[in-house]
Amino acid sequence: MKKPESVDDYIKSFPKESRKLLEIVRKTVKTAAPGAQEVISYSMPGYKMNGMLVWFAAHKSHIGFYPGASGIETFKKELSGYKGAKGSVQFPFNEPIPLDLIAKIVRFRVNENFLKSEAKKRN
Repeated sequence: MKKPESVDDYIKSFPKESRKLLEIVRKTVKTAAPGAQEVISYSMPGYKMNGMLVWFAAHKSHIGFYPGASGIETFKKELSGYKGAKGSVQFPFNEPIPLDLIAKIVRFRVNENFLKSEAKKRN
């Protein structure tokens, strides 16, 4: 797969069912962070606002969601039923994607990045 130049290119490169889920996650992120800039970063969709917020990607059997270590740590209780790592979580295709939780994590990351940028301005 060649490196996608846009999120649309990325999503178009997947089968229909995966595309549908990717679009749903995309809409959820954009709704939770309306001012965020949509980018391709690490060859996957990412969102920037005062720094990177989150990324997501389709895999063979899941959607990977990458809110960074702070996003995972802050919501570890809600994410405990999913496979994951320090900065990522896997949402299996055969289960409903927790869109409300994704939105909460994105809003948390927006606020976290805002507070970091404000602190930098003061220093």
